[in-house]
Amino acid sequence: MEFFRNPNIDWIGKKWYFIGLSFVLSGVGLASLIAKHGPRYGIDFKGGTMVHIKFQQPPLLDRLRTALDAQGLHNTTLQRYGEASTNEILIGLDLETTNEKDLEAGKQSIVDALHKEFGGSDKPSINEASVNGVAERLSASDPVRAALSGDQIRALAQKIVEFRDSAPRSGLISSFDELRQVSGVTPEVIGALQNDFSIAPFAVRNVEIVGPKVGAALRKQALNATLLALASMLVYIAFRFEWIYGVAAIVATFHDVVIAVGFLSLFNKEISLTVIAALLTLVGYSVNDTIVVFDRIRENVKLMRRESMTDIVNQSINQTLSRTVLTSGLTFLSVLSLFIFGGEVLRGFSFTLVIGILVGTYSSISVGSTMVVSWQEYMNRDKRGGKVVPIEREQARAKRPPAGAKAKA
Repeated sequence: MEFFRNPNIDWIGKKWYFIGLSFVLSGVGLASLIAKHGPRYGIDFKGGTMVHIKFQQPPLLDRLRTALDAQGLHNTTLQRYGEASTNEILIGLDLETTNEKDLEAGKQSIVDALHKEFGGSDKPSINEASVNGVAERLSASDPVRAALSGDQIRALAQKIVEFRDSAPRSGLISSFDELRQVSGVTPEVIGALQNDFSIAPFAVRNVEIVGPKVGAALRKQALNATLLALASMLVYIAFRFEWIYGVAAIVATFHDVVIAVGFLSLFNKEISLTVIAALLTLVGYSVNDTIVVFDRIRENVKLMRRESMTDIVNQSINQTLSRTVLTSGLTFLSVLSLFIFGGEVLRGFSFTLVIGILVGTYSSISVGSTMVVSWQEYMNRDKRGGKVVPIEREQARAKRPPAGAKAKA
């Protein structure tokens, strides 16, 4: 299948436009990184505590911040999570400590501050109770224990927690009467739950705790993995083609990574482990796209010996254009769908790939191929007149015996 039939676009003739665009994209991203003092690392890399909270009503961030400040938690960050209708908030707490107990205490301080501001009861919340917690409370009730065996009580507790955590409640019930929908829940069970539990207007959906030492180690490993991938590709491409092809491919890939990280900073996206996975995916995808063009250039160099390097590269890019559009276009549609419909957890991963696929496809033409042409034309330049000579003439001149060699023989 071909989108373009015999295209004849002078890509190399537009190289200065491409170079200018690359400088603009890179400059914008680097400016954002400098202004924000580096990338915004997630809990995975900087350490700290991240608590995912779901509220019954739309939460007021100012009220949340005031409640946390009153608890002495001044270094917290608040971020809305998912759609506004879900009423979910991520509360991040940066702690400069290596003590896991302090990190756990930080999480508990966040929960205590929320209970103090929104809970209004000393009883534990049913929205945060585990299966074991519910089963223990039910077992302590005489009417429930008289009607059900121990295994039946635990099975009922399991069904209650599953009902609470299922859609559309997603871990948050607003009334004990909602539990009447659960099979096996009797008035005695409702009474036992009301005696031992309260209903807070929020629920803790998830908690992440990462120590600074672990975060620093992960950050170092992520950087090493990216650099090792680039170095390995440089060696392989230099072996399979020529060293200039390897350098050009790595420069193009590095160009893609810089722009992707810059746009992550520009749009205030965190760099997490999933984003690092996306960057490594981008590295492989970008190099693969570049190698396809390079392989066609290598074939055409042998077939078009009378042509200049500029003509050969233009022809090679045009010949692979349909393949590039098909492959990159379908991949882009896939990651765009993931970005739109994949949810908040995959948002950073899919955003990185959306930017990376666009920039990676562009750089295979604008950066990698341009570098190869510039170097080859510099090496093949006629020393006497400064003109670029066809490859056939250059190869013939390289094979020509030195002056006087024939006479000497």
